[in-house]
Amino acid sequence: MPLRPGRCYRHFSGPAYTRKEYIPGVPMPKITKFTMGNVNGNYDYEIRLVAVEKGQIRHNALEAARVIALKQLTNKTGSDQAFALVVLKYPHHVIRENKMMAFAGADRLQDGMRLSFGKPIGTAVRIERLGDVIMIAKVRKEHLEIAKKAFEAAASKIPLKTRVEVVPLTKEAVAQ
Repeated sequence: MPLRPGRCYRHFSGPAYTRKEYIPGVPMPKITKFTMGNVNGNYDYEIRLVAVEKGQIRHNALEAARVIALKQLTNKTGSDQAFALVVLKYPHHVIRENKMMAFAGADRLQDGMRLSFGKPIGTAVRIERLGDVIMIAKVRKEHLEIAKKAFEAAASKIPLKTRVEVVPLTKEAVAQ
């Protein structure tokens, strides 16, 4: 099995660190758009990217997944009005890092892990329940395979194990 990216911050222990009013210097999440495409359209299927493992997804991994899914859907369908793409998770959890110096004589300048707390370096989404939906796409019947492939590409950017689910929205789609 190949290694998944994001090994350092994939798993979590302890409570979430989310009170940004008490944390100075929290960087803004890279993901800025959560709703794309035509959300008011008439669609036959909903495709879901579902987490099957507990863990954390950093904001830049979530943005990379969103970008690749949007790019594939837009390029293959020919328009951004042929689908609706929604990212359901928001990166609330603040990730800290205790930076260590790596040069000669650094041991005299720092205390290692004694009283280490760390500085904020980014944000992450916490997946605490199996089956949490990370993002959804709504498409018509003719774009179903394109959306499945786009979500498989997006899943490769996420450090947790995921699956792609297809949910029919119309009675005609249920009958097939």
